[in-house]
Amino acid sequence: MDEPEPSTPYNPRPGRASDALAGLGAAAAGLGVAELAAGASESAPSLLIGVGDAVIDIAPGWVDRTAIDLFGHDDKTALIVGTLIIAAVIGALLGVVARRRFLPATCGYVAFAVIGTGATLSQPGTSTIGAVVVGAIGTLVSVGVLWYLFEAPTRDRADATARQVRPAPAASTRRAFLISAGGALVIGALAGLGGWILSGRERVDDIRRAIRLPRPIRRARAAPAGADLGIPGLTPLYVPNGDFYRIDTALIPPAIDPDGWHLEVRGDVDRPFSLTYTELMALPQIEADITLACVSNEVGGDLVGNARWQGVRLRDLLDRAGVRTRAEQVIGHSSDGFTAGFPAELARTTEHAMVAVGMNGVPLPVEHGFPARLVVPGLYGYVSATKWLTAIELTGWDTDGYWIPRGWAKRGPIKTEARIDVPRAGSTIGAGEAVIAGVAWAPTRGIERVEVRVDDGPWQDATLADALGVDCWRQWHAVHELAPGTHTITARATDGTGATQTATPEPPAPDGASGYPERQVTVSG
Repeated sequence: MDEPEPSTPYNPRPGRASDALAGLGAAAAGLGVAELAAGASESAPSLLIGVGDAVIDIAPGWVDRTAIDLFGHDDKTALIVGTLIIAAVIGALLGVVARRRFLPATCGYVAFAVIGTGATLSQPGTSTIGAVVVGAIGTLVSVGVLWYLFEAPTRDRADATARQVRPAPAASTRRAFLISAGGALVIGALAGLGGWILSGRERVDDIRRAIRLPRPIRRARAAPAGADLGIPGLTPLYVPNGDFYRIDTALIPPAIDPDGWHLEVRGDVDRPFSLTYTELMALPQIEADITLACVSNEVGGDLVGNARWQGVRLRDLLDRAGVRTRAEQVIGHSSDGFTAGFPAELARTTEHAMVAVGMNGVPLPVEHGFPARLVVPGLYGYVSATKWLTAIELTGWDTDGYWIPRGWAKRGPIKTEARIDVPRAGSTIGAGEAVIAGVAWAPTRGIERVEVRVDDGPWQDATLADALGVDCWRQWHAVHELAPGTHTITARATDGTGATQTATPEPPAPDGASGYPERQVTVSG
């Protein structure tokens, strides 16, 4: 028998870059299949979302504020991307480790899955069995892909040597290795996408779109023609739902089927009760134009918006429950574990405080709290605007909502503010008469005056749009003659109590930013 011809030493892993690709592929496949399993199950949680939510929960207040300052509306997207990048880096590093020592790399994937499962279990309402099963599936897939890429070829080589046959050429094995690693990466991405589709978010959106809001017993008055100035670049009177700011602690908006949802009213009440979505929708509802604002909003920022809300008056629910005299605070509980609290007295005396089910004429969008949320005029969202509402609890004032231990003030009344929308910051405009326009808000107090100043000139009154009500922001505009050069435009608002917003600059923490909004513009000759 002829001796087998000598061949190039078998090496299906041509370098660290390929090893990293293999580790990345194994991690992607494991995470993707785990997301697919979670999406296919009604009780199994998403490891990716669980880890992200845990990061949000344990992050100190300054980290949350920095994220909102840096990314604004996109802070959740940034966290998801960051989590995926970290997972990718860890997977790639474990691939490099697996080149020489397979067992430590395997242990790394197991540890990664254990951490993810533990983070998921820390979230409220998580199924323990579901989390463990999803974590185990992800681990098995990752380790299986890793074994296929690193261990199986070695065994094939040993078998070929034992049978005295020519091994496959090195070039073909390397090509197969890279194709397999890349394929694992693609499979992981497709499986993750499948998990997203199966998670029910699309189905809940379909359910939501089929719902018709009942006719409210008291409609908001029609906006007069002069309430929306229609100036190009000026924020509209009602912010479209898709453009409305979103700041909350949910990494991904919970997809809640209203058929299985219910709202509890409990705590320091005489008659606790629970409502299904159908029962809540059957109660008398009101409609109101209310401006909401985030406490993280910088002076002149866009974390504020106005909408026409529809829902059940909060005080009607509290009267039904029979609030006890010792109850000092209303705590809203969200399905994602978030809580927010505000004085019980405000809940009973604020006319338009409601459990909202509609926004701008349609059922609440999922990202804005479907099936139901709290809307309380005059209070920043961090103490009042609980989305994906599951319970209203009456407690003592010593109970803290989610953001209070993280450095924010216990009470959160919205400060009187103005914002300049036109001209755009840093824009260049022609010399002559220039339109300056914006919005101003002071929910529950209303806006009575807005003044504008150019550079160090005198304050001049702006023209106010017609008012819709004290809970709704108000547009304003002014015309100024601007000479060529660079100019600073400043504005300030005065509310219905006669109080003018302060010039003293303060950061958003702990109870909202203050100071005058400014815009710098260049005027061409």
